[in-house]
Amino acid sequence: MRLLLVEDDPMIGRAVRHGLLQAGFVVDWVTDGQFGQAAISNEVYDGVILDIGLPRLDGLTLLQQLRSAQNPIPVLITSARDAVRDRIEGLNAGADDYLLKPFDLDELIARVRALMRRQSMSTSNLMTVGALTLDPSRRVVTKNGEEVALTAKEFAILEVLLHRPGTVLSRERLEESVYGWGEEVGSNAIEVHLHNLRRKLGTDVIRNVRGVGYKIAE
Repeated sequence: MRLLLVEDDPMIGRAVRHGLLQAGFVVDWVTDGQFGQAAISNEVYDGVILDIGLPRLDGLTLLQQLRSAQNPIPVLITSARDAVRDRIEGLNAGADDYLLKPFDLDELIARVRALMRRQSMSTSNLMTVGALTLDPSRRVVTKNGEEVALTAKEFAILEVLLHRPGTVLSRERLEESVYGWGEEVGSNAIEVHLHNLRRKLGTDVIRNVRGVGYKIAE
């Protein structure tokens, strides 16, 4: 799952991004509201972690713009503003949750996962192709009813492929989908993850179209 972190404090931003990456999320981090606005316009995200006191465009204004445009993306506000009226204002503006700074990183990750679960309950998003099923909200993959243990990157690659069964996706497209901005990517990282996926799931599940890319077998 890809998240957008909009946070102007470099220390908080680095810590939150690192924690979310360790938890298996793909994270893009921007440092002001206008960059956040541009990122949401150009990328597809599963959720946004949004600070309120941002340069150039404040978080509440960005949130109000999203909801005015009927964008239903889940938004978790993080803010040092602890007055009840501030929390009410954030939730009334369209936030799905509100977390006060300073916060525990584990709590932030738990709240993000809770948002993802609530979002998935409103839509049937189980992905099934043949004997293979992926549950994004529980982060579980099964084959023939048996759970298959995958790393975070393996899960992310499989999720992208299952979104478009039968469609060939290039290595570059897979990299863009499963690595956040600024993450270091080894030259053969995608190939290594795909090799491990095929070993765990069977070579007939993911097919290599030579010179083009990879696809889930229909």
